[in-house]
Amino acid sequence: MGAYDLILAAAAGAVSLAICAVLWALAQRRQAALQVQGLTRRLAVIENRADAAQASAEAFDSTLLAVEDGQALLASGEESLGVCARVLGVEPAEPQALVNALMRADPDHARRLRALFERGEPCAFEVRGEAGAVSVEGRAAGAIAWLRVSAAVGEDAALPTAPRFAAFLDARACPAWIAAADGSPVWVNAAWLRAVDAQDLDDAAARGLAFDRGADAIASEAANLGQKRDAVRWSTVEGRRRAFRVTAQPLEGGGVGVWTDDVTEVEEIREALKRNVEAHDETLNHIAEAVAIFGEGKRLMFHNAAFAELWGLEPAWLADRPTHGEVLDRLRQRRRLPETADYAKWKTAELARYEQLGPAADDLWSLPDGRTLKVVRQPHPMGGLLLLFSDITGELKLKAQYNALIEVQQATLDKLSDAVAVFGSDGRLRLSNDAFAKFWQIAPAQLEAAGDFEGVVELCVPKLHDRAFWRELKGRVADPDPNARAPMTGEVKTSDSRIVAYQSRPLPDGATLIAFTDVTDAKKLESALADREAALADAERLKRDFVGNVSYELRTPLTTIIGYSELLEHSGDILSERGKQHAAAVKSAATQLARSIDDVLDMAQIDAGEMALDLEDVRVSDMLIGVAARWNERAAGAGVSIATETSEDVGLIRGDAKRLAQILDHLVENALTQTTGGGTITLGARKALGEVQLTVADTGRGIPFHVQAHIFDRFIGRERGGPGLGLALVKALTELHGGWVALESEPGAGATFTCHLPEEAQAAAAQPELGLSA
Repeated sequence: MGAYDLILAAAAGAVSLAICAVLWALAQRRQAALQVQGLTRRLAVIENRADAAQASAEAFDSTLLAVEDGQALLASGEESLGVCARVLGVEPAEPQALVNALMRADPDHARRLRALFERGEPCAFEVRGEAGAVSVEGRAAGAIAWLRVSAAVGEDAALPTAPRFAAFLDARACPAWIAAADGSPVWVNAAWLRAVDAQDLDDAAARGLAFDRGADAIASEAANLGQKRDAVRWSTVEGRRRAFRVTAQPLEGGGVGVWTDDVTEVEEIREALKRNVEAHDETLNHIAEAVAIFGEGKRLMFHNAAFAELWGLEPAWLADRPTHGEVLDRLRQRRRLPETADYAKWKTAELARYEQLGPAADDLWSLPDGRTLKVVRQPHPMGGLLLLFSDITGELKLKAQYNALIEVQQATLDKLSDAVAVFGSDGRLRLSNDAFAKFWQIAPAQLEAAGDFEGVVELCVPKLHDRAFWRELKGRVADPDPNARAPMTGEVKTSDSRIVAYQSRPLPDGATLIAFTDVTDAKKLESALADREAALADAERLKRDFVGNVSYELRTPLTTIIGYSELLEHSGDILSERGKQHAAAVKSAATQLARSIDDVLDMAQIDAGEMALDLEDVRVSDMLIGVAARWNERAAGAGVSIATETSEDVGLIRGDAKRLAQILDHLVENALTQTTGGGTITLGARKALGEVQLTVADTGRGIPFHVQAHIFDRFIGRERGGPGLGLALVKALTELHGGWVALESEPGAGATFTCHLPEEAQAAAAQPELGLSA
């Protein structure tokens, strides 16, 4: 390529470069113009906002200060700045002077402002000046601190600012909040947050917490009706159930202000008072006395069931709360009030008692139906009058009976020969009879003047000098220990040689009765009787010894007589028939005499307690057959038949076979003497009700009624000869076995003797027990 071509190429490149530069410059110019237009528009917006901020600040009577590096500049509200300066007395009205005045007003304000300037901590407080108050609110934005200062003068100076009022509500111990129209809280104080255990309102809303759903409903109702509402609600706060009075008040501009007051103590007292009133009314309903309470308007406020029953008034009529006068009128119509000549005057006087300040004296009403009522009137603590009616008809009757009883008691004591005195637990002399004064030779006036135990003792000491005796007796009277008041009995001797028996007895009412008796003659008689009893005992012993000795002495010759008579009776032809009859008669008489002697000896042994039973098993049926066999010959000679009857369940009886047979022998012998020819004697035995009954029945002439009462006495029924101990010995031997004997007889219809021997009973002679076996 040549030089020309190079020049052309360079020229073309230069031209192209110039064209590009021109085009780039045009583009940059166009872009710069667009940026200028955008900045112009933005500046216009900023100016509009600044004008709006300035206008709004001045519209709300507040000034806005910007503080940077400790220097305060006015951002807006120049007019408000002057007002705030005048309120605080600052001259000239400059931003820095105003800030300095705010810091000088209170050390706490200065601390808050420094925290705002240095660390950006927001603050809000109020400063009081000579002409009003200045409200300060501080916020930080970057390195600049902003202060909005507002002045309140005149009536507005007394109103707290919103932050200050919020701080005031936060200081309340009870929850307070502002609620929306639906009742949900939009602002709450610290107590509300503590009650629901939440950090803030957002935390409570996120967790669905509420102080009380019922309180929210009250706030919603107040918002919807536009009226104040309040109610008492129970809620659990910090683990304790408490009562709060919730008040909801619609606020100007919307929303509802809700505040609470803790009325737990008041409600608890109210409930306690309500329970006490109910318990009081219930108690009054259960007492027998009729109670009526009339209020200040003289209307019936309360009556118990006894009131309606006493007067016979209808409960429905009483429920209408009639006046006191209406109640009196109705009672007068039914003749249930005391009869009076001037009812109007009596009624006026009765109603005039409402004007009395103190309780009136008790009154007695005598009703036409014979009842007597005690009427008690007293002012009611809550106003009005309380009336209490007690039917004392029975009480008056009892009192009259009691007084009559006391008089009878005194008259009875006065008729006693024993000296009697009654002392109360306090030692006072309550009662004494005439014999007491005569016994101690005391004048009745002296005894009455003595008064107590010590005084009575001083009057009695001249006749009984033993002070120790009186001290011990005083312990029985005045010592509160029940053991010390135990009954006491004894004898003492007086100075006039009388022997006195005394005794103390505690009475149910705490009093003590003391009685003295002169037993001098009784002691002398007792001594004489003791001597006589000793003499009788000696005579009885001598008699028993004599009977025993004589009986034993008689046995020897009787044995000889019986033996020889039997020998003569069986001698064959040596004796004539007449001689043999005489020998048989001698033998019979000797045998009878021997049996009588045995009876006497047995009775003497029983009386001396020396007879013992030889117990063994005895078959009852065999014993009855043996007894019948022994007496068959004699019965046949008299034309009398003997039979035995035993039940199948009677087997063995444990007893003394000899003594049981002796009992039956005496009963059979007695039956033979009572039964004529052609009669029958029946020996029987049966088991009944835990005992064995041995019976001997005859068809003889029976026993007269006047003799039956003494049939078992000694020496009764001696018409057959002998000492008359047979039936007495039957009774004694039966009782010795632990049983008893009975008689059933009709004159002319025979007699039945029954010996009742107990099953498994212990014999009276302290031998092994009486028993039965099958």
